Amino acid sequence: MQKDLSKKLLLVITLILISLINTTVLAQKSPVKLETSTDKPLNLDFEEGEIGKVPSNWFVPTKQFGYDAKLVEDTAKTGKHSVMIYSEDNVNPNGFGNLMQSIDAKPFRGKRVKFQGAVKTGFGNQAKTQLWLRVDRSQGKVGFFDNMENRPISSIDWKYCEIIADIDEDAETINFGMLLIGKGKSWLDNVSLEELGTITVLKEPAKPLTEQSLTNLTAFAKLYGYVRYFHPSDEVNSTNWDDFLIKAIKPVEEAKNNTELAEKLNTLFHPIAPTVKVFISGQQATLPSELTLQNTQITYWKHNGIEQNPQNIYKSQRVRENLSDKTPNPNKPFIGEIGGGLSCMVPTALFFDAQGTLPHTEKLKVEPVGFVKYSGNDRSTRIVDTIICWNIMQHFYPYFDVVKDNWANTLTKTLTAAANDKDSLAFTHTLRRMMAELQDGHGGVYNPDSNDFYSLPIIWDFVEGKLVVTYVEPSNTTLQVGDIVLKVNNKPSLEALAEKEIEISGATAQWKRYTALKDLRSGEKDSEATLEIQTISGEKKTVTLKKTAFLYQLTETKPEKIAEVKPGVFYVDLDRINDEDFNASLPKLEKAKGIIFDLRGYPRNVSPIVLNHLIDKPVQSARWNVPIVSTPDHKNMINFNTDGRWTLDPKAPRLTANAKVVFITDGRAISYAESYMGIIEAYKLAEIVGAPTAGTNGNINPIKLLGDYTVYWTGMKVLKHDGSQHHGIGIQPTIPVSRTIRGITEKKDEFLEKAIEVVSKN
Repeated sequence: MQKDLSKKLLLVITLILISLINTTVLAQKSPVKLETSTDKPLNLDFEEGEIGKVPSNWFVPTKQFGYDAKLVEDTAKTGKHSVMIYSEDNVNPNGFGNLMQSIDAKPFRGKRVKFQGAVKTGFGNQAKTQLWLRVDRSQGKVGFFDNMENRPISSIDWKYCEIIADIDEDAETINFGMLLIGKGKSWLDNVSLEELGTITVLKEPAKPLTEQSLTNLTAFAKLYGYVRYFHPSDEVNSTNWDDFLIKAIKPVEEAKNNTELAEKLNTLFHPIAPTVKVFISGQQATLPSELTLQNTQITYWKHNGIEQNPQNIYKSQRVRENLSDKTPNPNKPFIGEIGGGLSCMVPTALFFDAQGTLPHTEKLKVEPVGFVKYSGNDRSTRIVDTIICWNIMQHFYPYFDVVKDNWANTLTKTLTAAANDKDSLAFTHTLRRMMAELQDGHGGVYNPDSNDFYSLPIIWDFVEGKLVVTYVEPSNTTLQVGDIVLKVNNKPSLEALAEKEIEISGATAQWKRYTALKDLRSGEKDSEATLEIQTISGEKKTVTLKKTAFLYQLTETKPEKIAEVKPGVFYVDLDRINDEDFNASLPKLEKAKGIIFDLRGYPRNVSPIVLNHLIDKPVQSARWNVPIVSTPDHKNMINFNTDGRWTLDPKAPRLTANAKVVFITDGRAISYAESYMGIIEAYKLAEIVGAPTAGTNGNINPIKLLGDYTVYWTGMKVLKHDGSQHHGIGIQPTIPVSRTIRGITEKKDEFLEKAIEVVSKN
């Protein structure tokens, strides 16, 4: 997959926004204390401070990564000064700089605010520029977050940009600033943080669905999907669907029978889609007279995937063409059953004239809704999120040919649970169980209320049927590598893992197990877990540990990222190196007799450059196919081979000319890592030592739901080079290796030892 388009790091680290994680980590690592003694931002016009220095009341937590900021007087939008954030020449091209300020959030609690600033970029920048705002809540939870990832700034002229944010009732700190991602420079001036008004948080209490209301909502959900994504009227394209759905839940639920339900659905959708009809199944649907107009110009939806973010590769557009036998026909609408004894007729193409799609309707009257904040603590919001998420998967998930799931049944199960969930965190678990049905290794759900970024100070693995400690932080003296965990919080380890796996979406058992192992040791900061342990000596004891370690900083012990592990044999950890590291090591690698590339993880900072030095002729990556969709219910998907497929040319020196090369991999290798491994497998460039990879590849397509939920999933179909299935299969090792309890106890890396053995053979 294309690493830069998909931001795959955000999947590998439990599906949270990469920028959210990075800014959080930087704030923790920064030597600059976050001062929040003021209740308002300061020096927003950058008129205070010393020229050539960071402006007063602002700070840069990324200096150690080669980024800085300074007050300048030669460029300003207003006044005399602005601030320039810039990179050094040798910065990591995947890194970023951050200029920020933090203030006390208490005066803004329950308010909607607007953060605005004038921004311009340097001519020929290799970087992206983005404003950002993050709200930190009590107990370490993160509230609102937006870093303009879907709308980066590239203008060389001053341009005002804004972020609208809702400040939570338990907000502690508001952090805001500007990011420079990559190499370059940008300017910021005339910043403001304006209070817009008081927000109303929706908090309808939980209430179970009756049999009739479940039937009603199921029918409504299916009709919504058909109209929203396949009926091409101007009104559909301009409707605020979030407001529409929220307002529709109550009247739809209250319908007493299918006749009343049909009337309500027709009434609700008529202003948006006057040619859509709901009727009793078995009755003859009457084709609206408007569809029989003699016209050759039609419009219909053509989805390349489904567009959620204009910056990614997925696009949805209403195309205009002449009616032909290759286009949808307005006179042949889609007919489908929606449940409850009802069917619907939905034209998937419409005629249009100079005034728009036919028939013309009166412009919809939109009533102001005020400052409403949707919340997972609100019943209607949870139901709406279920409807939106289910429909996107129903029509656009590309792997239903592989995953034989009863997705219609998943809708009723999830609606039932969502209506009765007690709060936003309970609904997070409901959504995760829903996504687990898709068996998508990218599938997952993030919500700020699930603050699970911390870990017990250990790592463990499931080996030979037992949960075995494989790493212990040096500061912890209660456990040691090789200890067996018999129970976690009084539950047998296997049972505790199985409970985690219910909510994990994975195409393979190895990915689900890896993720469950991580989830089992993670949680809120300082939360505790009680472990029943059998020590190496056979003694049994009970220990209680706190989750104090930042989850994504814990790693098992490995050699240095580039190391000579045996005379003439070099180890290279692709999970830790960047392009500069690799290029600097080439003189040594060129003379090596054996090279081991470790890909038990995710190569977040290195490009495919390694592969260029293993080949003597051009190679291509696996087939990345964006589905083209114009028909409901994932029918008639056409796989479009994207132009982004890698084509790699040989580069000198060719490392395989003198050295035996081995790649180590296992079930942690997913997506971008599998694009790497797919080339190794297809072109037989090296032995593959270890275990099968995760079996999930393809760019993600995140969905932003109401209530600050983000759902992740795979938006494209990836096939192996020969056109065969990759999903659920992954890359298979040529030399399988399994861990053993004895090897762990003796602190051996059995995968690496086997790799050294392979490259050392004559």
